[in-house]
Amino acid sequence: MSASGQALLALSGGVGGAKLVLGLAGELPAEALHVLVNTGDDFEHLGLHISPDIDTLLYTLSGLSNRQQGWGLADESWNTMASLERLGGDTWFRLGDRDMATHLWRRQQLSRGDTISQVTAELARRLGVQVRVYPMSDDPVRTTVHTENGDLPFQHYFVREQCRPAVTGFSFDGISAARPNRDVARLLQEHQPSRIIICPSNPFVSVDPILQVPGLWLSLRDNPAPVILVSPIVAGLAIKGPAAKMMAELGVPVTAAGVARHYCERYPGLVDHFVIDESDAILADEITALGLDVAVTRTIMNSDEDKRRLARFTLDLAQEEA
Repeated sequence: MSASGQALLALSGGVGGAKLVLGLAGELPAEALHVLVNTGDDFEHLGLHISPDIDTLLYTLSGLSNRQQGWGLADESWNTMASLERLGGDTWFRLGDRDMATHLWRRQQLSRGDTISQVTAELARRLGVQVRVYPMSDDPVRTTVHTENGDLPFQHYFVREQCRPAVTGFSFDGISAARPNRDVARLLQEHQPSRIIICPSNPFVSVDPILQVPGLWLSLRDNPAPVILVSPIVAGLAIKGPAAKMMAELGVPVTAAGVARHYCERYPGLVDHFVIDESDAILADEITALGLDVAVTRTIMNSDEDKRRLARFTLDLAQEEA
């Protein structure tokens, strides 16, 4: 691919985003791929700083992830959790023994005064990840899920409550004071990315926190690089996670067109190309009417070749525009 040496900026949440990023990493030189990751899911637990989406991405790119479940580490053990449970400790958020080392190391580095960006870059280096991975901000932003049973921190909703309460909305505590990641802001100011891809991640709790960091989505919109968004909804279902359930409870049509309308209304002019699965081709006209260029392909990523094939498809879209 002739444009492979040009920079690509990808926006990602956890499992779904990590799959496409892995495909992109297989198609691009490591130095060309920059990934901006949601940290609204981060939280303090057992005195540790947990960064679920960053860790999912790093474990995936390093080849250390549990490929069956898509998150966590392969060959994990649970002795610490078993001992903590015997002591009556808080075990609703399960941390494996190998995974625990990541959080202990991160806590140590943060306690020394390093930023989350510095910690993430060094963790990536130690795991052998050459792709540049950035938290969306060095300032803390925490997602709150508003439900019929009251407000819940995201991980309490997602893990402890298993997404059971009906959702009524979301807010991102600290977002108004958050500053965009400095390295990514510099990339955009210098017009370095030749394309920007929004991975198939939950629009409400994975991508919205990134885009709502003050000034960020406007910088993406005003950048000359085309913005390509891959729908996380296929045939009315979320491939992974609670996006479809959230959409239904919020009164948003659980379709790729519903996703497209969310982005068009919340971030007008941001998205240039909207990639949908071939099973949703019937929705192309409805999405086109929103002002988006629609591209249809198979978006389900079951194998590594699926990931690379979808990556090539999105890269070819950007190349055609360039």
